[in-house]
Formats: sequence, C-alpha cells, structure tokens
Amino acid sequence: MRFTRIASATAGLVTAALVLSACSTGGGSESELAGSWDEIVAAANEEGSVTIYSNHAPANLEALKVAFEQEYPGIDLTYVRGTDTDLLPKVEVENQTGNGVADVHMTTDAGWISRSLDSGQYSVEVVAPGLENPDYRAEDGVLEDTFFVSSATSIGLAWNTTNVPEGLESPEDLLDPRFDGKVGVVSPAGFPAVVHIYRRMDIDYGTDFVQRLSEGGPRIYSSGPGVTQALASGEVWAAPGASMDVLVERDKGAPVDFALPENPIGIPFYSHVLSAAPSPNAAQVLADFMISAKGQAALSKNYIAVLPGIPGTGVEGSDVVAQDIELADPDTLEPDAVQAYVAEWEGRFIG
Repeated sequence: MRFTRIASATAGLVTAALVLSACSTGGGSESELAGSWDEIVAAANEEGSVTIYSNHAPANLEALKVAFEQEYPGIDLTYVRGTDTDLLPKVEVENQTGNGVADVHMTTDAGWISRSLDSGQYSVEVVAPGLENPDYRAEDGVLEDTFFVSSATSIGLAWNTTNVPEGLESPEDLLDPRFDGKVGVVSPAGFPAVVHIYRRMDIDYGTDFVQRLSEGGPRIYSSGPGVTQALASGEVWAAPGASMDVLVERDKGAPVDFALPENPIGIPFYSHVLSAAPSPNAAQVLADFMISAKGQAALSKNYIAVLPGIPGTGVEGSDVVAQDIELADPDTLEPDAVQAYVAEWEGRFIG
C-alpha cells in the first residue's frame, strides 16, 4: 500500500494561505486552500456547497448529506450516485477541461486508483485532521496523502430464512445439489470489483469453487441489489457473494440473513479531494466529516466502518474495519484482464 505521512492541518499550525496547484496536462484548475483548519472551515462556509460523486449506496449517501448539513448548516451537500462506469469519465473530463463539478470522489476501482496515483493529476493532498486520529489507522488507509479509505463492504453468505431455516456455515454448503437452480450470482460484466470477488472466491473458498458453483445452474443477476431482492422474495434461496445490503432488508423484516465466511472477501471505498474541485475548502471539510464518528454512523451503516465501535456498522461477530480490507491487485483489473475474465465467466455460467 502506498503511504506517506499525513501533513498536519490542526488549527493554528498553518498561518499562511496554502495554494495547492492542481494543474493537469489536460487543463485542470488551481484550487486555493485556506491555511489553518479553522480558516479552512470558515472558507468552506463561504463557499457554501460541496458535491461528492460516489458509487456507495443511495440511502447511505442521503444519510451522509443529512448528518453533514446538521454539523455544517452553512454548507449544502449534493451527492451524485452512479457506478464507476458512470462516474469515472465525468471525473476525467472535469479534470481535463478544468470545469469541475465534483469536489470529492469515491470509488472502488483499484485499477483507476492506481492509474490516478501514477498520473498525479486528479487529486490534491487531503489535510483532514481526522486522519490523525489513531483509531483511523492512516498508515493502513491513506494512499500517497490523497486517497483515503472511507468505508468498505464485504460480500458474504446470504440465505432466505424460510427456505434455509438452518442457515449456512460455509460457501461449500451451496454446492449441495438441493441448491441447484436456487443460488443467485451477480454477472461480473461491467464491474471490475465483481471480477475481483470471483477471483478471490477461488482462493478463499477453495480451488475451482467458481467452476463448481457454475455447474449447479445458478440464476444470474445484473447487480447485487438484484440478488438481494431475489433472496427476499424466495426466488433464490442462497447466495455466496451477497452484499451487505441484505442486512438492510433483514432489518426491514424480510426473511433473509447474512454471515461472513471464515475468509471474507471485501471491497474498500476510497475517496479523494479532486484537483478540479470548485469548493476546495468545503471538500476538505467533507473529507474530514466522512471519517468522523458521526460521518461513519451515516456513511457506513450496515457497511464496514473506518473506525471501531460505530453502532450499526459491521457484521455481528466480526471486528473487521475498512482498513483491514485490501484493494485488489490493479494489474488483474486492467480493462483487457477484466474483459478476458468476463468472457471466461460467461462461458462457464451462460455457455
């Protein structure tokens, strides 16, 4: 993991205005950041608004908006929710033209993060004081002073409690013939993170697990929420790679349950302050709030938090935090490698 020590932004430590030059080869912009943290907060209130692009769950982003605006009533938070496929081109175009809309960007695409770090053109240094909180473990969660882990999800075992009242103990349970045609899986087409999940299944769930899973004729869905809804309705009985959204449906009363296997597979969400940010100070304030206890209670509800002991986060029986979940190897998520894996997967599951 690429890490260099976070520069302090505690109030009073910086007295002169700091100019962060964020000029990119495609145009870029120059963002002026106030000096001390108190001055940054004051400047953020003057800016009055902040925008985040994110592929996190809509309900969590809405909760983040409510919590942030309660903490900073002078700053309006707008979130634009989309997949990485939707949002990454927007980030790149805004950087190239210098016409920024987003201030903060959140992604799970390890390949894009690696390429962004190599280019050095999309991000500015994050100076949020919250990164200095020992509980945050910045040494495990910050990449080159720019990208910071802000939440995580872990895929796990999920089942319909009406059809599988005894629950599941391990992924191997799903290979029982009684589950033939009753297991839900997500297509990896268009989702590098899902490609990573299937690769990890063959490592953590046992040799050739994915091949053996395909032989049971599982039902294929285009997204994690699709599998969750199929579980809730009883259309499928179980899933080896369900998202933590199952916990949300369980809390609503749906007949579903969720557990992490012995070797859980996770996906971290990394965020960064954009060099083309039209509200650079508000961007830093949002970054700081996102990793605070209040921010995590909103952003990581039914997900994995970056701080320990946040009520409503994580999975019962596990003390895993987001910093414990590593990014995928970016070399395996290059476009050609992803396309090759998707073709192989479709050959197995679709024929």
